[in-house]
Amino acid sequence: MQTPPAPIDPLSTPEANAKPSWAQTFKVYLEPATLRMLFLGFSAGLPLLLVLGTLSFWLREAGIKRETIGYLSWVGLAYAFKWVWSPLVDRLPIPLLSRLLGRRRAWLLFAQAIIVLGLCGMAVSDPLVSLEAIVWFALMVAFGSATQDIALDAFRIESADMQRQAALAAAYQTGYRLAMIWAGAGVLWIAARSEVANVANYQHGAWQVAYFAMAASMAVGVITVLISPEPARRELPPPRNAAAWIQQVLIEPFAEFLRRYKWQAALILSLIAVYRISDIVMGIMANPFYVDMGYTKDEVAAVTKIYGVIMTLAGAFIGGSLAVRFGVMRVLMLGAVLSAGSNLLFAWLGSRGHDVTSLIFVISADNLSSGIASAAFIAYLSSLTNINYSATQYALFSSMMLLLPKWLAGFSGKYVDSFGYINFFTATALLGVPVLILVWLASRIAPPAASTDAPPTLTD
Repeated sequence: MQTPPAPIDPLSTPEANAKPSWAQTFKVYLEPATLRMLFLGFSAGLPLLLVLGTLSFWLREAGIKRETIGYLSWVGLAYAFKWVWSPLVDRLPIPLLSRLLGRRRAWLLFAQAIIVLGLCGMAVSDPLVSLEAIVWFALMVAFGSATQDIALDAFRIESADMQRQAALAAAYQTGYRLAMIWAGAGVLWIAARSEVANVANYQHGAWQVAYFAMAASMAVGVITVLISPEPARRELPPPRNAAAWIQQVLIEPFAEFLRRYKWQAALILSLIAVYRISDIVMGIMANPFYVDMGYTKDEVAAVTKIYGVIMTLAGAFIGGSLAVRFGVMRVLMLGAVLSAGSNLLFAWLGSRGHDVTSLIFVISADNLSSGIASAAFIAYLSSLTNINYSATQYALFSSMMLLLPKWLAGFSGKYVDSFGYINFFTATALLGVPVLILVWLASRIAPPAASTDAPPTLTD
């Protein structure tokens, strides 16, 4: 009979027993694999706000109701169901493209093409004329973005050993957050610069220019994919027949995780399902909140561009460094506390009226806490995967992270209409309380190793 894993000290991890020096910790950020993750993280982060947060600012300025904006956020559920097609991304080649670039890079480039086409479609669509067209093109962007995430998560996990995953996660998160700032503040700044003077507040042409600029910005990811090496392939035995293929490709990645963690799987999956719930539910109403509080596009763009960038870089760097130095679970708890606390700051901001100084403070604190939490959470999810099923298993984890929060976020506009912004932000902070309990429980178990294979290396 197998002896169950012994409990470990709360908020500690085995890697904390052999801490690297600070010099070794910082040096990993200069390695090629880490730098690639910075640019690929930018490519991954760019589409998200363009179909959620920034789009909600656009729609609210166009006069679309808050309740409708809340329901339209369900476009983001595409990210929550990416596990459905992740086995195909994990195993199926793309004709010709996979032979030229390799499996991971081919899927990355294919997904990026879908994103560019969808953003161009959104650019030419006016929500006042055809809201349905905006929705369909946004779904196209979300599908392409979710597919890119599947391939990119596998690319990242297969590009370095587990000791470097926290640093790769920090670099990825830094690029991701920078892209979100560009897709948030950048879009608002471009749209404001593109408006015709002495014309009504809402001008579709300004948003058209901004979204075309975002489509062009995807070149960062495309170029990075083209110049990056493909991770070394890990071949599994070929399936004997169709039934064996279904078992190996669709069922085995999920079954392997359950076999490996047994009863602990329920606790781990529960933590994954709610860890980012405070941030995600609150985020849908953040931009409508700015509009309704009287902040202009220039004000929001300037604050986010300056203070958001600084605090995002600081948060991702601090989170990644602390995770490498002290272990992931400690930083995971810190991130959970900070994420819930930053939502209370938004409730406080709602009582201040139009106050740019307070806006600076709140956006800075929110970006810092989000950067720390995200870097630790990405490293945690990466540590759970088996290298043979990296794309499929990571897609399952990241999908679960979004499913419940995105569904709840769809009702955020209706909640604000009924109870107001202050009560809404307070409620989203309270959603973070169960997260603290789950992190504490998860820190008390020592999960088995995902794989005994040697660390992967990159091909030439």
